[in-house]
Amino acid sequence: MATVTATPPRVTLPGVLRHRAVAKLTFLALAAAILVPLANARWASGSWPAALTVDLTKPLTSASNWIIDNRDSNPLFLYFFGYISNAVVISVRAVYLVLLAAGWAGVTAIGALVAWRVAGIRLALGTAAAFLACGLLGMWVPTMQTLALMVVAVLVSVVVGVVLGLAAGLSDRLDRGLRPVLDTMQVLPAYAYLLPVVLVFGMGVPAAVLATVVYAAPPMARLTALGLQGADKEVLEAVDSLGATARQRLLTARIPLARKELLLGLNQTIMMALSMAVIASVIGAGGLGDRVYQALASVDVGAALAAGIPIVLLAVVLDRVTGAAGEQAGEEPASLRPWLYAAAAAVAVAVAGRLAGRLDWPGSWTFNIAEPVNRAVDWMTAHLYSGVPVVGGTADWAGHFTTWVLNPVRSGLQGLPWWSVLLVVAALAWLIGTWRTALTAVLAMAAIGVLGVWQPSLDTLSQVLAAVAVTLVLGFAIGIAAARSDRFERALRPVLDVFQTMPQFVYLIPVVALFGVGRAPAAAAAVVYALPAVVRITTQGLRQVDPAALESARSLGATPAQQLRQVQLPLARPALLLAVNQGVVLVLAVVVIGGLVGGGALGYDTVFGLAQGDLATGLVAGAAIVCLGLMLDRVTQPTERRAKKGA
Repeated sequence: MATVTATPPRVTLPGVLRHRAVAKLTFLALAAAILVPLANARWASGSWPAALTVDLTKPLTSASNWIIDNRDSNPLFLYFFGYISNAVVISVRAVYLVLLAAGWAGVTAIGALVAWRVAGIRLALGTAAAFLACGLLGMWVPTMQTLALMVVAVLVSVVVGVVLGLAAGLSDRLDRGLRPVLDTMQVLPAYAYLLPVVLVFGMGVPAAVLATVVYAAPPMARLTALGLQGADKEVLEAVDSLGATARQRLLTARIPLARKELLLGLNQTIMMALSMAVIASVIGAGGLGDRVYQALASVDVGAALAAGIPIVLLAVVLDRVTGAAGEQAGEEPASLRPWLYAAAAAVAVAVAGRLAGRLDWPGSWTFNIAEPVNRAVDWMTAHLYSGVPVVGGTADWAGHFTTWVLNPVRSGLQGLPWWSVLLVVAALAWLIGTWRTALTAVLAMAAIGVLGVWQPSLDTLSQVLAAVAVTLVLGFAIGIAAARSDRFERALRPVLDVFQTMPQFVYLIPVVALFGVGRAPAAAAAVVYALPAVVRITTQGLRQVDPAALESARSLGATPAQQLRQVQLPLARPALLLAVNQGVVLVLAVVVIGGLVGGGALGYDTVFGLAQGDLATGLVAGAAIVCLGLMLDRVTQPTERRAKKGA
């Protein structure tokens, strides 16, 4: 008779501990119980240990001195950088002379006819009105200077971006290697790399073009790689079956299939290049950016706005034209005959203007908006800054925000021991991602301490967190309202366009006029800059929720509020997380601008480094901002693995 052996009961974890997030928290709690007493005993003061810092002042200063001493004699500068500089100057001047030769009528006609062929008569009229507005504001010549600079910068950015995108799209190894490089190019503040660019090329157009390329090329590279990697596999297999070589497969299949992504990359490159117009003016770019910068130096809001409006108009027109071209990318190519007619009409208008001697915009056709704008700003400052009944003035709001929000957050972060900050970063990053995510975030934060800027970085972090909180509250509320009302979204779109394309320097003066100087106006400028992206992403995410899910909720008697909480927000979670991530990145991008209006911390150090020619101070502060951006990206954006498994 066979004996039955009883199997021991299997030990199972309680249901709560089997949850992934709880298991991670339990492990972190056990690790903290062991490591915290050891860290507290070794580093009781809590400040970052001096023994763990690296002073980069001496090597960076030596590098700066070597460049200055050898710039006029070393063959590298004479026969490499010198040729690049000359080529850029000749290219920009050639485009500028062509624009001047076409005259204001010819340029307007060319722009309107291109918009007509791409998107129709409505955009053509809008394009013509935009160019005419630039002339009416008395900014025709600066607009042409900026347009010439942008044409060359965008062309170079597109070439660099396509080359990098092809490399990343055709090789996974190169894609992994280029990703951190592109991240650094986008997150590193422009002020941080303006100084080394000026050291190599000197003040002027070449340095401005190169700085713009560094900032504007990454979107083209990313979207090119995305388009190549997402090419239809079946089409590629069909091309392979016909015996096509790798080069033929790229030219006849992969690139045509990625046409939409390439045009979107061109769109984003143009927008980012225009956003650099004012910053590039600091190093001698000229054009509209220089007019804005000069107006800011004299605190002339009206003059700054008169130069800022053409930048916005250029950005909106180019955005609409390239966006319309992207929408038509998959359609059959149109006949060339209408294009030939349009080109002939544009040439005829340009020749007629030249024969009539009307190349320059007539001086009598200008309208001065500076005086009424300055009077409006003076009225706002006099009536809203302080003494407003019941609600108080904007100065009171700034003071309360600093006292009740910014100061406590900064004191709390700076009062924490450095190892506890790293532990909190690790916990947040691991909960939302994997152990690799947590390791990257911790190393980025630790690098800040190694660079010797721990305390100012925590000051900057406190401002970023406060500004992001305000941005998300306003952005989610406005985005939800826009998603639920088509009329509200249409009315909101031009406002968001202006906020997103208006140079930060332009609205910096009214912000300072209303809120004074300090960390509060720096946070306000960051909110204005980051809000449009959060609103757009939130609106798009909510509108893309499956209509069948909403219809099912309505059939069960759910109220609109219940549909929002229980259906739309959960299903739009990826878009909302992306909105959080973009809010963080864009707020961080304005840290340097905030340093100009009393934000202090890393933003001030970056500006100070450029102003004083101090390469060490500027680059170290810029590198710390990059590390902050990398850390915040890892703790706000789920990794692919985490997103697939769900919360």
